[in-house]
Formats: sequence, structure tokens, C-alpha cells
Amino acid sequence: MTDTIYTYAVPCLFGVEGLAADELKRMNMQNVRAENGRVLFDGPAADLARANVNLATGERVTILAGEGAADTFDMLFELVRAIPWERYLPKNASFPVTGHALSSKLHSVPDCQKIIKKAISKRLTEVYKVERHPEDGAEYKVRFTILNDNAALSIDTTGAGLHKRGYRPAALRDGVATVAAPLSETLAAAMVRVARFRGREALRDPFCGSGTIAIEAALAALNRAPGCNRKFTAQTWTNLPQSVWQAAREEAKAKEFHGDYDIWGGDIDPACVEVANENARRAGVSQNVRFEVADARSFAPNAPSGVVITNPPYGERVMERSEAERLYREFGAATKELRDWKIYLLSSHTEFERNFGRTANKKRKLYNGMIKCDLFMYN
Repeated sequence: MTDTIYTYAVPCLFGVEGLAADELKRMNMQNVRAENGRVLFDGPAADLARANVNLATGERVTILAGEGAADTFDMLFELVRAIPWERYLPKNASFPVTGHALSSKLHSVPDCQKIIKKAISKRLTEVYKVERHPEDGAEYKVRFTILNDNAALSIDTTGAGLHKRGYRPAALRDGVATVAAPLSETLAAAMVRVARFRGREALRDPFCGSGTIAIEAALAALNRAPGCNRKFTAQTWTNLPQSVWQAAREEAKAKEFHGDYDIWGGDIDPACVEVANENARRAGVSQNVRFEVADARSFAPNAPSGVVITNPPYGERVMERSEAERLYREFGAATKELRDWKIYLLSSHTEFERNFGRTANKKRKLYNGMIKCDLFMYN
């Protein structure tokens, strides 16, 4: 598997594709091209490991096995059967099938799963000359996407999504309160990269919640690969040597920076600050960030210039919406005189600018999960 050149597909949050493509280009990946919802690149198996270890804004790394038109189950079966699965799956590979279908005639996901599973099994039993394909080996999860009657088949190399850095567990130990953290690590990393923060200036997040933006900013300043300390599904593959993972991690660690950074997060809730400090410790950046209990309505950055990157409450419910609007007005008033600060705020509120009191210089559409948002940029 090590000498073969593969095509890889990196699914991304909508609006983040260009940032993920830039990351891959900086890794010197071959033939990088961004598409809606994904970025493609080519390379050997070693690049599979490098992308998993280093990517901050992609959701996962998959091997693109094949794609084509499929508006009937017969077409889907023949498309899948024609793919050379033996290039990727060894004789005893376990290959669960998962995926989704949108705007297509083949809309039943369970039926598509059964057809794809059957087609792959048919191919492998013929190639390996066995009556039945045993699935008692390592897992090679097959993912499919059927969009507008076109199917794409890929093999997941990541496992738990790349946003699972390992520093923000679902619940903390010793009874410490869990804080709701709707902003994913990959989206926070994307916001940091849109702001072009590299640690040369002060950074403030006055709605820090569990500290994700500040922690991702510290990782960016340190040039630390977010996947250095986690495991990936493809590490269990017998046809992929462990040396590619060791090499990827050693390469990443050799590129890390060291320095003093002025990165601060504040939140009005002491429980959030406690969790943020614990998350920073888990991420290994507790020496690079600081968190305090603070009210954003009286925000004072305590530095002559820098960048504010934050994710204030959206107010999705009726009562919360009016509270969010009042908070936007008060925070807007607190930041009105910050002449030498760039401000980046993520919100799904359609009247954000009116409530904030200023029209943004630029806006960028992003998705926080399924919530369509704008990143409002003031500079």
C-alpha cells in the first residue's frame, strides 16, 4: 500500500474548504483542489498519515475509491462492483458501510448500504477466490455520499472526526460541571485562520465558553499539529506500516514553535472558566493561554491592539433571542472605541449588525453544525 498513489477526499464544513486546501498546500500535497464540502488531493500512504496528524480545519481523511452516476440500484451495484476494492481491503477486512443520500432517486440509506455491501463482497470473493469474504480483520469503514444521483465511495482513515482533538471530553472527571460547547474545534480553528492569527498579536475571546477558540489559537501560534497525540483508524490496518505514523508525528513536532503569547478568554460563568482551564491543561497549552471570569458587556482588552475572535450566544429560542440582541448591543457599545483591534464574531442572528451597532467590513458564511452563520469581520 505504501508505494501506490491514492486520491484522498477531506470532507469539510461548508465555507471552510478553501482553508483546508491552504493547509494541504502548505504540507506540499499533490494536486490539491477544493470542491463544495470537500477537498481532494493525491499522494502515497504516507500523506494519509501526514494529513490526519496535521489538519486543523478538515473533518476527516478518506481514500476516494470511486464515484459515478447512480440513479437506480442496478447502477449503484455495478458502479461499486467495478471499483478495485482489493487495492484497499485485504482478504479479511471488516468493512461496515455508512453514508447519506441527498436530492437523489436513491434516498433510502439502509437499502443503499445493503447494495454497496453486497457489491463489495461480490468483488472481493471473486478477486480473492473465496466463497465468502471473512470480516475478522481490521476495520475499513466504507462511506458513501449520493448527491444529485451521483455516488462517491470512500474509505475512512480517521475514525472519530478530526475535531476530536482529545482535550474537550464529553464530561470532566471528579464531578466538575460539563459546559455545553456548540462550537467545534475545526470551526474554531477555521475562525483563527480567517483572522490570520499566528501569535504575533494579542487575542481575546470574551465569550470563551469551554475555551475552544483560545486553545485553537494557542495551537496555531505554536504551530502544533492537532492530531499528534491521538489515534486513527488506519493505524490498525495491517497493510499500512506503523512507520508512516511515526514519521508524520516526528515531522510535525520538528516544526513546532516556542514563545510567549498573549491569549485570553473570559466568560461570565465561573463553571465555564473552570472547564476552559482544564481543557487548556489537557491540550498542553495552559502556559500559553489564560482564562478569567469576566462580563463581556464591560469588555476591556487590556492591550493597545490585537484581535477579538468570539462566538457570542445566538439566541435560538424566542426569549433567548431578545436576550442575545441586548447582549449584542451592550457588547457593541463596549467595543466601539477599540480603534486598533480587529474583531471577528460568529452569529446566526439575521439582525446581528443592526443590534451590534455597526456594519461589518466583510462577512463570510460558515456552518456551526447545521446552523447557518456569518462570520462578521470588523477591522
